[in-house]
Amino acid sequence: MISGPPIAHSRPTLDAQDARAVAQAVRSGWLAQGSRVEAFQRKMAAFVGVRGGVAVNSGTTALELALLAIGVKSGDEVILPSYVCAAPWLAVRRIGAKPKLVDIEPDSFAIDPVQAKKVLTRRTRAIIVPHLFGLPADLTRLQALHVPLIEDCAQTLGATERGRKVGSVGAAAVCSFYATKLLCTGEGGMLLSRKAVILEQGRVLREYDEEPLLVPGASNRKMTDLQAALGLSQVRRLRWFLQRRKAIAGMYRKAFAGTGVALPAVPSGRTHCYYRFVIRLQDGRHSSLEKVMARLDHRGVQCRRPVFRPLHRYLNLKGFPESEKAHRTALSLPIYPSMSDRMVRRVVTVLREELA
Repeated sequence: MISGPPIAHSRPTLDAQDARAVAQAVRSGWLAQGSRVEAFQRKMAAFVGVRGGVAVNSGTTALELALLAIGVKSGDEVILPSYVCAAPWLAVRRIGAKPKLVDIEPDSFAIDPVQAKKVLTRRTRAIIVPHLFGLPADLTRLQALHVPLIEDCAQTLGATERGRKVGSVGAAAVCSFYATKLLCTGEGGMLLSRKAVILEQGRVLREYDEEPLLVPGASNRKMTDLQAALGLSQVRRLRWFLQRRKAIAGMYRKAFAGTGVALPAVPSGRTHCYYRFVIRLQDGRHSSLEKVMARLDHRGVQCRRPVFRPLHRYLNLKGFPESEKAHRTALSLPIYPSMSDRMVRRVVTVLREELA
């Protein structure tokens, strides 16, 4: 029997150098947006392979800036999947645009290009493309719709679609650096783009102090140098973070092969960076997800729904069968770089026993 302290579903991976980086920022006396933010923007843009970045106070803010920067206005329509967290819907509504929800692909959890095409109208101005759980969406088919894409890379930095890094394909991309994301600054986000005009518009809207003009919509959306100091320290280990996640995913794949649970799909032409390791329980064979999670919690292994509630459920909408199926069957297992092999083996043992 493998035992030990409770295993959290997710947690940040921090070390002494992270702490020193933040302490150095404090000792410098410069805490607000400054040189560390500028350096962090350059590092992230270089990692994704785009012209530049605009660091802000959250991933949701980055989404809002991306929409405004590409010219989405009040009354315009923006397509997004139902199976996603609330942030994209909230960003669209906050700028006065109209969200148009669509269903996801059956296996990848990604926005379905076929369904997106069905809701295109003359008022469609953008498609928000969340790359969920570490797997890129089908950018090639989405590009064929000839609508500006905003890539949401909050969970999928470093993955590729047909050899292209996520974040480098759409008109704009956004990142989140929340505490448990692929790399963290505590809170924070970034708008990224290969287009100078989008980056400049993002900067104009991010702040208003000492600017030559009053810009309607400009606000204080800045990231601090304290946050950027942590981000810069985390970036140096990002490739190792991704390698460790892939190693843990490999252990899970080997352990759960042939058990009757569906393992994460990796369609041809896409790579996975395993922000989440999401399995699907068999409809009708296993207990409800709530009961399974409660039993696992009781045994010290915290598993969660990867999306708390699809957007269409909040809005009492019908007609999203794949999102409904994902809500019934998708279970996210603990996976983060600071997990030891022993912790992984314990997750495997407990989950196999509970699903037997």
